[in-house]
Parts: sequence; C-alpha cells; structure tokens
Amino acid sequence: MNIDQAIEKLHNQLPLRARQEALPPELAEVHRTILRSFIEQGRPPKSTELAASVPGGDVAGALKRLGDDDLVVLNREGKEAVGAYPMTMADTPHRIRVAGHNFHAMCALDALSIAPMYDVEVHIDSRCHVTGKPVHIIQQGMNIVEATPDREIRVGIHWQNPCGAAAHSMCLEMIFLRDAETAARWQGGDTENLTVFTLDEAVAFGAGFFKPLVQA
Repeated sequence: MNIDQAIEKLHNQLPLRARQEALPPELAEVHRTILRSFIEQGRPPKSTELAASVPGGDVAGALKRLGDDDLVVLNREGKEAVGAYPMTMADTPHRIRVAGHNFHAMCALDALSIAPMYDVEVHIDSRCHVTGKPVHIIQQGMNIVEATPDREIRVGIHWQNPCGAAAHSMCLEMIFLRDAETAARWQGGDTENLTVFTLDEAVAFGAGFFKPLVQA
C-alpha cells in the first residue's frame, strides 16, 4: 500500500477533512482554533475562551456539532473540548512536547503528524506496542531529527472502522513497533488488515491526512 492509498483508506474510515468542509466556515475556523491552541497553549481552549469566535456565541452548540462529527472529543459532561485529532489531553502512550508544552497524541500516526501540521519541533515519547521498550523521536516538520533506539522504528496500523469515537477505538490500533523484525512478527503475514510503515512513510502519511485540516 503506497502513501496515497493509505491516505484514501483512512479518509474513508475517518473522513475528518470532509466533515470539516461540511461545516459552516465560521465553525470550521473554530475547529482550527482548537487545534492551534494545543501548539500555542498546550491545551484546547476553554469554552469561555471560544465565546468570541463562535457564531452567535453559542459555544455549547458549536462544541456539540464538532463532537457529534467526531472532529473533537469532549469531556464527560460534553461542555469542554479535551481533544482534537491528532492531539488530546487524555493520557495515552504517546506523550508530546512542543514549545515547552506537554500533551498527548491519540495514536502513533497522530504523534508523527503534529510537527508537519505546524512546521514545529516535536518531541515524542512512546513505547513499542509489542516489546514495551521506550521509543523517543525528535521531529522538525517533515524531518525525523533523532530516533531512539534508531530509525528502524516502525508504525503499525490495524485497519478498522471506528466504533463510536475513533479516539477510543481505531486509534488504539495505530502503534509504534521497535524495529522491522518486531513489526513483521506483529503483522504475522496479514497484509490485508495490518500495514507497516517506516518512520518517513508514516510522517508523509500523517502529513497528507492532517495538514489539510489546518489550511483554511
């Protein structure tokens, strides 16, 4: 599967760009504001901070629409955004540090997508899904600056349609793998449902999927 095919397949399963394009322009900008806030503040904006930018000041209605479309993840009360693909305040295995801020990515692919979205330096701390060994990556935009244990780290994707919010289903099956040997063992010959990407391939995949969301 090449990168264009992977992007198309993920679009079919999680059509974030199509959902954003279906929003009124003002609400699409609210979505981009929530995404950008992770980079600028290390967290999503509070509902009170969104009031000035939401049409008619109906923050609750705006967040409900974005949540119903699974463009953002809301707290249990449905009153505040806690995540917006690819970033989240929820505790996941994929810890992100950018511009002195700390938060999490929803999955391994998401973690590698943040730096290209805003052309920033991102530090990723995660672990191999199979061995549990630590994975550390420094990324500047599209470029992998450093990878520990080495650049043999792979990203594995178990393709599936989301059940409910993607953050709580399909994102759990997009993982880091220690190296090519570990990835082959995880894949087990099932190339139809399980796909393995090199780091560079995963960066290109994530950038192609997520960068359009931040481009007005």
